[in-house]
Amino acid sequence: MNKKPVIIDTDPGIDDAMMLIYAFASDALDVKLVTTEAGNLSQAKTSYNAQALLSYLQVDVEIAKGLEHPILRPLEVAEDIHGETGFGTITFPAPTLPLSERGAVEAMRQVLLASDEPMTIIATGPLTNVAALLLAHPEVKPHIAHISWMGGSAVGGNMSPTAEFNAYVDPHAAEIVFRSGVRITMSGLDVTHKAYVTLPEVARIRAIGTPFAQRVEQMLTFYLANMHETPFHTPNYSTTLRFHDLCAVIAVTHPHVFSGMDCYVSVVVDGQAAGTTHVDYMGRTGLLPNAHVLHTVDRDAFVDLFVDAVTRMNERVQDA
Repeated sequence: MNKKPVIIDTDPGIDDAMMLIYAFASDALDVKLVTTEAGNLSQAKTSYNAQALLSYLQVDVEIAKGLEHPILRPLEVAEDIHGETGFGTITFPAPTLPLSERGAVEAMRQVLLASDEPMTIIATGPLTNVAALLLAHPEVKPHIAHISWMGGSAVGGNMSPTAEFNAYVDPHAAEIVFRSGVRITMSGLDVTHKAYVTLPEVARIRAIGTPFAQRVEQMLTFYLANMHETPFHTPNYSTTLRFHDLCAVIAVTHPHVFSGMDCYVSVVVDGQAAGTTHVDYMGRTGLLPNAHVLHTVDRDAFVDLFVDAVTRMNERVQDA
């Protein structure tokens, strides 16, 4: 099987941790680089978390530290959801993977230009690093096959009535990326609230019975206890977990699990509606689509893919 070369831009975060477990367990992806965002936590914490988690998963990958704050706004974090450290009550051993000597933007530039084929960028935080890359180095655009982003929303937000967190944290970056001409898949709240996992399904992970599976379960339990969202489409939302970031990676490995529409998307960058992603579902703007906006997921297939990834990663981790 030919693996798809990808760069992952992330702000770990519990749901980012689940996304990284899935990505490195997948036989479909060849992760060439991980870059860290300031988003769920400060840049210092997200870069450390990437080092600690990926060291624990015993993978060999370059980790490059990203920009410290959004382009034009002060950073707002989500420690109330992910905990002060970002992984709830779970700690990992001290990392053995170092941070790269290259910063995120330069590392992305060099990896993209050196690739034998266009690469996919999977972005699960604010788009600060990706926007900086596209602004500073537009020559990389032909080397990007696709950007799969978890962010935005067509029907309502979780930071304001209309703005989703990742778009809200750095709306200027999101607008730059959507105007870039690079192909984008948007996994917004419209689909991520349908991509939920129930407590009985989490019990499938608990049943593995290893220290690795216990860490995963404990992170998920903390995540559920601290979620403040009232999802649009999720039944019994107090006993279900929305795996927002996992959508962006499964949309790359198994796009058939999702349904969506090609739409023109713009981003409000200031005022009370900052971070709102206007999705032109009805074609009223007359502008050509710049994104494939996901709105539906085969939830059973989604859950099976995640549990299978945890099971396969469990076989690799030495303390499993």
